[in-house]
Amino acid sequence: MLDKALAEDWMALPVWARNLAFRLACLLAPKKNTEIRRRAAADLRSFGPDWDGEADRLEREAYQLDAIPSNRVN
Repeated sequence: MLDKALAEDWMALPVWARNLAFRLACLLAPKKNTEIRRRAAADLRSFGPDWDGEADRLEREAYQLDAIPSNRVN
């Protein structure tokens, strides 16, 4: 749904709704979905410095998850 909405009209969703949608997507695969975290971070950076802290947090999470050996991920 998120991919379709953003492809149709990139600015259709307000930033808070985009952030919420990406968070919900992360909940679907909490242990190893680093790609969605990186996409969310890049998306949030498009909305100015107010969202940089959240983008930084998402990038750190992705980096930390990548550092976990795949056999330890649930």
